[in-house]
Amino acid sequence: MGGLAGWEVIGVIDTEGDRAEWTFPAEPGVVRTARQAVRGQLRGWDLDRLADLTALLVSELVTNALRHATGPIGVRLVRPSGRDGVLRVEVSDPLPDPPRERAARPEDESGRGLQLVASSARRWGTRPGDAGKTVWFELALRE
Repeated sequence: MGGLAGWEVIGVIDTEGDRAEWTFPAEPGVVRTARQAVRGQLRGWDLDRLADLTALLVSELVTNALRHATGPIGVRLVRPSGRDGVLRVEVSDPLPDPPRERAARPEDESGRGLQLVASSARRWGTRPGDAGKTVWFELALRE
């Protein structure tokens, strides 16, 4: 995973599935770095077919976090141990307010991220944390 400055691997843990977690600073360039980290991990898990969609949705959520929060942004991937099930993706930030899905007008330059997550993911949601919130989504491993 070398060559990606500005992020820290918290861990890749083997439990009842695999997990990869990163913490990124809330600064310019973090969206691209998060995308690269996610793509690299999915490639390592032999889940290349999910890489484009996952990277796109992570980009949207990290962009939202970057736009509204000032602290670190966490990204976590959780893959079940079998070939069936779902890939769970979580993006955390220190802002406690849950994101709001809104209808963007054609001329709006933003406001489509959660719509994209909602229409692309099997399920999605938010949960409060000790210091902030997590927005998560799931993608089916099999079509």
